[in-house]
Amino acid sequence: MNRVKNSVFSKSFLKSLFFVQNKWHEHGVLVHTLRVLYNILKAREFKFFAAGILHDIGKPFCAYKKDDEDIEFKEYSFTDHEERSYEIIKDWAFISDFTKNVVRYHYLIRDIAKSKDEDLLRYESKKKILESLDLELREDLEKFMLYDDLGKGKKRR
Repeated sequence: MNRVKNSVFSKSFLKSLFFVQNKWHEHGVLVHTLRVLYNILKAREFKFFAAGILHDIGKPFCAYKKDDEDIEFKEYSFTDHEERSYEIIKDWAFISDFTKNVVRYHYLIRDIAKSKDEDLLRYESKKKILESLDLELREDLEKFMLYDDLGKGKKRR
């Protein structure tokens, strides 16, 4: 897991929260989150509301420059941001297990597809996690991924 621990006053935290993420996101984490919530509400999928708010809460804490591309385009990587988000909320008694699971696994399907070509050990590990989840949660993760994608806006390059 990415062990970057940005403080709330660090440049990486503030820039990723308010201004820039990476080539897949048009906006920073805050606007992206608001866009995800808008699409959840528009679709009247209220069961995803809390997950929509919390799914990327850990991103600014783990934003880092992974490679030359991140440096060149002044963007960030967020490896295992979903686990960081889960770590923040896992002990919050007022958050349902459903929401905690959606937050924890919301990137799992995409991570499996991405790691299949880049990192076979990660691919196998993530695939086992997905296979361990019940079918209903897997279907909910696929649906949530659509709202997450709608929140990204247009691709910049």
